[in-house]
Amino acid sequence: MRKVNNWDDWIDFFGVWQQNIGLERKEVKDFDFGILFGKPEEKEIEFGHYKGQNKWKTLMHIPDQRIRDSLLNLIVYQGDTEFASVEQQRNLLQNAPSDYDLQSILRVMCEEMRHGWQMSYLLCEHFGDEGKREAQKLLERNALEGQRLLGSFNEAVNNWLDFFTYTQFIDRDGKFQLQMLSTSSFEPLARSMGPMLKEESYHLGTGNNGLLRIIKAGVIQPELMQKFFNKWVPTAFDLFGTDGSSSAHWAYVWGLKGRFDERENPTEADQGALNETSRGLYRDEVVRLVERLNRYIDDRDRWLKIPDMKFNRNIGDYAHQHFSIDGEEISADRYPAYLETVLPSDEEYKTLADLQKENIWIEPRKVA
Repeated sequence: MRKVNNWDDWIDFFGVWQQNIGLERKEVKDFDFGILFGKPEEKEIEFGHYKGQNKWKTLMHIPDQRIRDSLLNLIVYQGDTEFASVEQQRNLLQNAPSDYDLQSILRVMCEEMRHGWQMSYLLCEHFGDEGKREAQKLLERNALEGQRLLGSFNEAVNNWLDFFTYTQFIDRDGKFQLQMLSTSSFEPLARSMGPMLKEESYHLGTGNNGLLRIIKAGVIQPELMQKFFNKWVPTAFDLFGTDGSSSAHWAYVWGLKGRFDERENPTEADQGALNETSRGLYRDEVVRLVERLNRYIDDRDRWLKIPDMKFNRNIGDYAHQHFSIDGEEISADRYPAYLETVLPSDEEYKTLADLQKENIWIEPRKVA
């Protein structure tokens, strides 16, 4: 790729990226990848060292280069996840179980691309040559080659059970991240979040409704669904970052990223455990969602559950340690064999592929 020198250059690269990953459908080409800003919810910085000062409208208003660097990093990571998810999901366009599901995944993918477009605009508009370089890199890294910045976004989304589990749990982490950025001291970032959160809510509904439709159809058994929960949920826990994170601490001190419940929570933030607190709130939310799904499974012994936060982690205090999905410690020599019993196997992927050819595995839904 040639160098991105301006926003128009980036738009050209975006078109090349779409072409390279095979997204040349009319529905994608006709989608309006616009820049959307919500109205300012708060004019003043809401927490941290600069609380009470006016929110920063440009980098020139930010008083410290370290704050600018941290802000750049937050925007890059957010943008990277948006383009990665499209790369992960694109092959599912070839085998949607219905026109309804095809429309749903196309909407999800287009809105994720728009979110990446929005983050790239902020980089190009506000961060000079460095921002343009980073915006270009967002289109150069590739999930299918394991190059994305966060673990969940290098995992394979091989089938529609993957997709519905992904949108239920990974997109729900996205909701948490967007909500935490919605209180940012950098006004253009904060105002980007409102429209993104509205779009993200559809993605979460797609995942939850898809899983419910699978349960109601009764073809894919809860035991197999559980294995996909075991695959994706630990990666979602990882997305909240390391325990005792200094990066999260300083992002809060500088007002760049708040707590998930920042505006509703009157208590003082525990700045040494921001990631752990968010991870706990996320776990509480997904536990409640799974409890609702279980209402449609008659046999309590087959109920779905959220794996323990210690299971199969790659980031944080429990990274690369050996715990079961119930949080029980397992010896290192037994752990690989244990994982084979609780994660989807090659044979189970093949079974799912065969089932999904028949279009009897999910409750039908018609286009409205």
